[in-house]
Amino acid sequence: MLLVGDDWAEDHHDVEVMDAGGRRLAKARLPEGVAGMARLHALIAEHSGDADVGDVQVRVGIETDRGPWVAALVAAGYAVFAVNPLSVARFRDRYQVSGAKSDAGDAHVLADMVRTDAHQLRPVAGDSAEAEGIKVVARVHKTLIWDRTRHTLRLRHSLREYFPAALAAFTDLDAPDTLELLGRAADPDTAKRLSFNQIRGSLARARRRDVDTRAAEIQAALRAEHLGQPPVVTAAYAAATRATIAILATLAEQITGLQREVEAHFGRHPDAEIILSQPGMGRVLGARVLAEFGDDPTRYASAKARKNYAGTSPITIASGKKRTIAARHVHNDRLLDALIAQAFVAMRVSPGARAYYQQQRARGGSHNAALRQLANRLVGILHGCLKTRTTYNEHTAWAHHTAAAA
Repeated sequence: MLLVGDDWAEDHHDVEVMDAGGRRLAKARLPEGVAGMARLHALIAEHSGDADVGDVQVRVGIETDRGPWVAALVAAGYAVFAVNPLSVARFRDRYQVSGAKSDAGDAHVLADMVRTDAHQLRPVAGDSAEAEGIKVVARVHKTLIWDRTRHTLRLRHSLREYFPAALAAFTDLDAPDTLELLGRAADPDTAKRLSFNQIRGSLARARRRDVDTRAAEIQAALRAEHLGQPPVVTAAYAAATRATIAILATLAEQITGLQREVEAHFGRHPDAEIILSQPGMGRVLGARVLAEFGDDPTRYASAKARKNYAGTSPITIASGKKRTIAARHVHNDRLLDALIAQAFVAMRVSPGARAYYQQQRARGGSHNAALRQLANRLVGILHGCLKTRTTYNEHTAWAHHTAAAA
């Protein structure tokens, strides 16, 4: 057995090769890319002894689970363990308490971790290329949505400073009609001159309801008297507003286009039918859940392991006579966000989910706590469906819970 610690950077890797007894066999700084990977293979072959390279078990510890370098390590047949950087920092204290740190030293720590603690580390999942593709488009799609929210909040803050009438007139600042009208009239004086037909036309193009009434309300709000800023300051804010509106319009276009890509990639995956059968799960949410969980059937040994990874299961902190149960604060934000959204919708479409949520509230739990518990339960149901390769069944999913409640 050979143990390899790999402390990676953008353009190089500090590696150390160690034997099963903890003796350092080699260390080197390798360049990123094909040349560096070839040198790593050569180092391992050099220290494999008389055994055939294919018969030597190689464990690699590295602080990431993605990228072409990691993919190449997995393809070479090495057992790759993605180690949390916080765990590495704490493990480093076993060697010294001075706080000293170096890339070569971290490579040594990683090699020793996979030598002594591999049974407690999570190997890099063997997800399919299809799942990796879904992860790429689903994550970028969600990131663009978060970016749109940030720019919308910045727009709201800017309008509050110089154009409060716009906040009174428009409820959805990222809506197409709002962006069109603010693009035409980014300052109060220009907005007051917008005609009824101009406002009505924007609402009609955005397919709003009751456009005549809404156009009259917007026009009245824009022409109302409000406190303002000096003309030169207003002009500066208006320029910034037009720039933000252009960004929001582009984001809206790209989000729509990427959503089609997310749905197309997800629809081609063999797990799509099972995931879509879950209550409250649509194509976009389903793609996000599949992307973050992965599709390696051996990754989660049990439903509890999947729940722990999801961050929906609580943690217990016990010491002496004190015992506390709390929500997990360290979790995958993208995954938990999707699971909570699914639970919220599931309450409306699944009688079992609704009853489970109401029971959690009856026990004194808050809305958020009950929703998290429901999400945790739904993760367990999903795990069972994926394990047995069956679609969701309302009666089967909640039969045990209903019997226990009775």
